[in-house]
Amino acid sequence: MAGSREEPAQEQDGDTVAGKLENVSRFPRHGWMVSLDHTFPEKRDQKIRPRIGQLPQLIPLFMRYLVWYMYTRARGRKPWIDCITMMHGKQMYGVPLGGIGSGTIGRGFRGEFCRYQMVPGIYEYQTVTANQFIVTIRDPKGKTLYQKVLSVQSQPKKGLESWEWGFNAADGLYCGLYPRSWTVYNIKEQGIRLICRQISPVIPHNYKDSCLPVGAFIWNIENYNPEPRDVSIAFSFKNGTGGSEDKEGECWSEVFEQELEETRVKGVVLHQTLRTLNLRYCLAVKERPEVSVTRSPGFDPLGSGESLWNDLKIDGELDTSDIPVTKTRKGEERAVAVCGKCSISASSSGMIEMALVWDMPQIVFKSKGVTHTRRYTRWFGEELTAAQEMAAYALHHYSRWEDDIEAWQNPVLQDGSLPDWFKSAIFNELYFIADGGSVWLELPEQVTSTLPLHDSRCEYGRFAYLESHEYRMYNTYDVHFYASWALVMLWPELQKSLQYDMAQWTTSADLTPRTHLFRGNKGVRKLANAVPHDAGDPEDEPFVRVNAYQIHDISFWKDLNLKFVLQVYRDHTFFKDRNYLAHMWPVCRAVMDRSFTYDRDGDGLIENEGQADQTYDSWIMHGPSAYCSSLWVAALASMVEMAVELKDTAEQKKFSEALTKAKTALHEKLWNGKYYKFDTCGAPHSDSIMSDQLVGHWYLTLSGSNSEVFQHNCVHSVLKMLYEYNVQRFNNGEMGAVNGMNPNGTIDRYTMQSEEMWVGVTYGLAATMIIEGMVEEGFKTAEGVYRTVYEKIGLGFETPEALYGQHKYRAIGYMRPLSIWSMYWAYTLHQRKKNIASVSDDAVQNDTPFPEEPVKRTRPVADDSDSSDVSQ
Repeated sequence: MAGSREEPAQEQDGDTVAGKLENVSRFPRHGWMVSLDHTFPEKRDQKIRPRIGQLPQLIPLFMRYLVWYMYTRARGRKPWIDCITMMHGKQMYGVPLGGIGSGTIGRGFRGEFCRYQMVPGIYEYQTVTANQFIVTIRDPKGKTLYQKVLSVQSQPKKGLESWEWGFNAADGLYCGLYPRSWTVYNIKEQGIRLICRQISPVIPHNYKDSCLPVGAFIWNIENYNPEPRDVSIAFSFKNGTGGSEDKEGECWSEVFEQELEETRVKGVVLHQTLRTLNLRYCLAVKERPEVSVTRSPGFDPLGSGESLWNDLKIDGELDTSDIPVTKTRKGEERAVAVCGKCSISASSSGMIEMALVWDMPQIVFKSKGVTHTRRYTRWFGEELTAAQEMAAYALHHYSRWEDDIEAWQNPVLQDGSLPDWFKSAIFNELYFIADGGSVWLELPEQVTSTLPLHDSRCEYGRFAYLESHEYRMYNTYDVHFYASWALVMLWPELQKSLQYDMAQWTTSADLTPRTHLFRGNKGVRKLANAVPHDAGDPEDEPFVRVNAYQIHDISFWKDLNLKFVLQVYRDHTFFKDRNYLAHMWPVCRAVMDRSFTYDRDGDGLIENEGQADQTYDSWIMHGPSAYCSSLWVAALASMVEMAVELKDTAEQKKFSEALTKAKTALHEKLWNGKYYKFDTCGAPHSDSIMSDQLVGHWYLTLSGSNSEVFQHNCVHSVLKMLYEYNVQRFNNGEMGAVNGMNPNGTIDRYTMQSEEMWVGVTYGLAATMIIEGMVEEGFKTAEGVYRTVYEKIGLGFETPEALYGQHKYRAIGYMRPLSIWSMYWAYTLHQRKKNIASVSDDAVQNDTPFPEEPVKRTRPVADDSDSSDVSQ
């Protein structure tokens, strides 16, 4: 059953041994757990149809979008948002492979290699049949007892028909707890249990290993037989990503041996070109006295696979005598394989350690565009040997990675006050940091030499991730505002780097004319002192041409400038970095001065202008609105506190006066006695109860602000209303908080976005409830999201932006759900206030729940047997 712990079946004479052997696998007690034959109870799709009443404002947009779409396609470009051929979730994904910013390979929970993000920002959704693990079991006399592909898929229609497919899915169990996963294969008829541990080096505060394009597969092999067994695990992999480009030819392979201190590995490197970029796949096995390694440097993945299969069947090894050195011709493909074989005594265990590396050191976003270099090349930069070196590095250090991961995760996993579903959700939603199209790039010396020394980009480079797998814009800032809690808590230097980029682009202008699709109005790409919506499209030239988003004129969005200010304030409360604050202060002043011009009537609140001018880009607001006014007063309060910190008395006075005026207007114009109204235009939907109306309070409170910007009694009244209406009256309280709810208890269907539930917004609301003492309600609100996404509709590891009450979802693989990390920060602060009254306010603000440096190993690398305490 999804989410529950299922013990693998025990074999004869194996009860005592099983308890011992399970410790070796470091199998967790928490995570997302399903059997390999699991099916999800609900099927949804993305065929969204607007309601009749929503059509008038959308039809003109659609017509203009259609013209733009066809023009973009005619130029050979992918549109940054494709509303014509939207993606659909496949109910198959598990923990992806790879570190941050160097490309990722998605894996299904049944073991498929099925989603490739090699070309920056572009996803390819092919399940590659030739990428497999094969087990061979032999008795002491050398007789092959069992050989099978460790895949539940049936015999492929084309290719590899000599292989034996169809592992019994009922005999397998999967557990995902990012950045690791475990797959258990119970081969009952042979008295063998295999446990494959997949590890990616995604480690908080580690800025070297976390960027590596590697994954380790550690196979624990448990023998429950009264006599020894020889067990081989072979790993095969083909060129490309499963698409038509794989047959372009020019692939070649070579075997290698590599040593790193006492670690010796053997493997195969597969060289190829992918969209003009050099890519090398590398497969490696760690050689030990009890593990022999053989390799196949080339076989035809389109053929029957008979030669490789029979090689394994004869003696559990691969034949390396025929080494191909020629390049493939057009129409051909090439696959390679490695194999580890070990002899396992009766009622004992063995281990085979493997690594997969994909090395694409340079990337180009646009044909003949700027060449960028990935960060990992700082340590692994030699083109011909980098992949081999990273493979050896991974197999030498993976145990340390696991120690660090466990030291990071255990405070959460061992906290009895936290619900089990949350322990799965908080780590598994973190997949998006790596698998969200992220790039982590070195800046060239001619750029860093112009930056001040305190600028994080000098040492940590440039980091960017997509808004979603479908909405291909880097660092979409109105959304990153929610997601940034993950970065600021786990990789703060990446948050700083992103902010330095945004500050630089904010003050600049791009006066290139363009037509905005929503209204057809003319404008320019970007005005000065307007925070960018995004850092650009990977199909264009990001970081050079920002603001790929073209639906609205984002230079006049009301929330972007305020979100920049609030992030600077929040970041400073975490970092206490005065250089950072001083650098950002002039930019904050400039964007706030621009925002003051949005107060058209001088009442102290900025006005929305009857168009979608904020993150809810089809939910139109008029005049002062709950959402933007909440951000406005919070930003003013942040400016006051930052001015005090910097001893800027003139600005402190200016913003203090503005804050006093804004707080009064907020209460007079939007407070109705129970909650803040959606807006002030007087239309029926103006009384909508918006789930995101306390967004400013959320940020201020979690940043440690002591000023009561939002009246305490008002905040609690709003939270109770939201829980009763937006949560409890939406899908029986089992799917988070709907964005808009009418006072009569019906869903606000004024626009498509008002009737959606946004996952990231719900997590932010849950965090607000928790910090305000509504802990049970907060976790209950968020639990409905997790249960729906991971257990009911099967969209884990591609969590969408939005869910409808029934049948539909929107925008798979989305950034905003990373806001779940604000829930843990809220919980941490609440527990400290509750249990440690002696802790000063400053200590509460300064402490982060995780150490600033990678945790030191707690036991020797080789001592896997002493891991029983890890999951207790």
